[in-house]
Amino acid sequence: MAENYPALFAPFTLADKPLKNRVVHASMTTRMGVQGRVTDRHIQYYANRALGGAAMIVTEPLSMARHQNIPYKVVAYNDDGLDGLKRWADAVESHDCRLLGQIQDPGRGRHEAGRNPEAVGASALPDDLSGTVPRAMTIEEIRRMNDEFAQSAARLKRCGFSGVEISAGHGHLFHQFLSPWSNARDDEYGGDLVGRTRLVAEMIAAIRAACGTDFILGLKLPGDDGVPGGIDPVEAANIAAHLTAGRAADYVTLAQGSHARSLEMHVPDDHGPRAVYMPLFRQLRPAVHGLPMIALGRITDPAEADAIIARGDAELVALGRALVADPAWPLKAVRSRTHDIRYCVSCNNCWYVGAAFHQSLSCDNNPRVARADEVDYWPAVAASKKRVVIVGAGVAGMEAAWTAAARGHEVTVFSRSRDIGGKARLRAQLPGGEAVSSIYDYQHAAAQRAGVQFELGQDARVNDILALKPDNVILATGATMVAPRWLPREAREIVADLRSAVQGVLHLTHKQPGAAIIYDMDLSEGTYASAEKLQQRFERVIIVTARDAIADETSMVTHQGINRRLSAKGIDVMLLSQPLWSDAFENGELEIAHVYTGQKTVIRNVAFFAYSTPRAPEIALAAPLRDAGIDVRLIGDCLAPRNVMAATAEGHAAGHAV
Repeated sequence: MAENYPALFAPFTLADKPLKNRVVHASMTTRMGVQGRVTDRHIQYYANRALGGAAMIVTEPLSMARHQNIPYKVVAYNDDGLDGLKRWADAVESHDCRLLGQIQDPGRGRHEAGRNPEAVGASALPDDLSGTVPRAMTIEEIRRMNDEFAQSAARLKRCGFSGVEISAGHGHLFHQFLSPWSNARDDEYGGDLVGRTRLVAEMIAAIRAACGTDFILGLKLPGDDGVPGGIDPVEAANIAAHLTAGRAADYVTLAQGSHARSLEMHVPDDHGPRAVYMPLFRQLRPAVHGLPMIALGRITDPAEADAIIARGDAELVALGRALVADPAWPLKAVRSRTHDIRYCVSCNNCWYVGAAFHQSLSCDNNPRVARADEVDYWPAVAASKKRVVIVGAGVAGMEAAWTAAARGHEVTVFSRSRDIGGKARLRAQLPGGEAVSSIYDYQHAAAQRAGVQFELGQDARVNDILALKPDNVILATGATMVAPRWLPREAREIVADLRSAVQGVLHLTHKQPGAAIIYDMDLSEGTYASAEKLQQRFERVIIVTARDAIADETSMVTHQGINRRLSAKGIDVMLLSQPLWSDAFENGELEIAHVYTGQKTVIRNVAFFAYSTPRAPEIALAAPLRDAGIDVRLIGDCLAPRNVMAATAEGHAAGHAV
């Protein structure tokens, strides 16, 4: 038995197949498939998680029926890609890790812009997010689809997969049949509980008949979809009890949320507790007839996972985002190296890059996703030693610092602040940002291990840098919010940018009289976290923006959470509005005008006012250093203001480039 986290690293068995521990990689869409085929990078991603110590991996949804023709999803409904499927299975199973293919269909569900005219569904009822109205499937189509699912599962078994998971949650097609909100059928696949569960029940039976009992069959069911009239925990218990009565499945896990305003529920972030759905798992556990359960939902720490197993709340623990951030999470945990884990910060940017930008899976805290050397990475020593100066100790600068130093270079970091972390440190002090600190905490520990020298609390000047005779200089000096043009130059001495201004109120412990106003043209998550912090400190908080919506620079799930919290906390939002500066501000009055109609509103008793705007890079050091013949590289916001993911990636690349 493992000395560290003995419950988590105890072996287990599913369908007579051994699992070396209780860690499961939950399904995550990688978008690494190309034209329906497995790619080498795709296989590498999964092999890395197997090498990192996971006992079982559930793939992203596969194309298991002929109508599922999505280029980035791997085809399993014919024999055209057998070689790729076999290589994929072998790459994972060779590390004593069971590979399961996921069966899922979005149906009417869509969280991208626009509607899907080809969607099929239980009934011709609109998707709660996109408004897509599907074509109701015929009985013949349902039965043909289930037969294709079963034959595709059998094909996966022949290729070396250990099983499949039916994903019947998240508002996807199978969920749409299960839910009385989305299923208005009056035939045998609708109506009462037996009718609404018939599609999934027949799918289970068909797969079991095609694949036998020595093939893992998992069932992901809705636990609480957050949709009025949909599937609440009571209905979820009824569904689970009915579908598991025959014990034909080998395990059950529970999904939350739906393709509605509750979409955010399925990827809980740092605004809520960790392991947030465990009370629901405990509530529904009696309904599954003793089948093993897999816990999931923002489980990021080995101690949390071990406790879940030790208490008997579940038999296995599924990690999705946590294993994207660090595929060696299990190995580091069992070897007493939890301090080396690059922890998931629950930011959901991994979800965002795929859903919004159609990019392959990426991570704020892991710049080496799917690379061959990703697992437990530490750089190889460079052929020649250099002297490297880095200006800026934010996420970009710190990533560059530890990476370059680990390669054997002599690295000095200058920072204007006495603390490392840069703007991320401020974000960590605001609501929903605590986990962000793990990014720069890891970087700092790695930098100390690698021997980085720090000059903190020092505003680096050109002469300070040149005195060190550097071979390379990396500027990670960040960016500064640009004062809005309507704000007179003389007024900029009393009105600060939001980042600067909010730091001045963090020390306040009691609510202050008056209103706090944020002029928002930034539209990023940190702005609204600042508004939540101000709501704790002031009687009233108002967000004013000239745009027609807020939070447009965030993922849909983050956007939903922002709007929900701002509404619940009574934070007012004035859209299509812009302040009109006047001397009345000295008396605590600010006039706001509608950008189209010019209609004016006066806000009185203004106690706090700041602007959150697009940022301009701070590059003053670049030209004089280059004039002095120094090789200068710009990274992060200093290159172009973006997000943490870009900062980490560019810092990592810069550390390797010098």
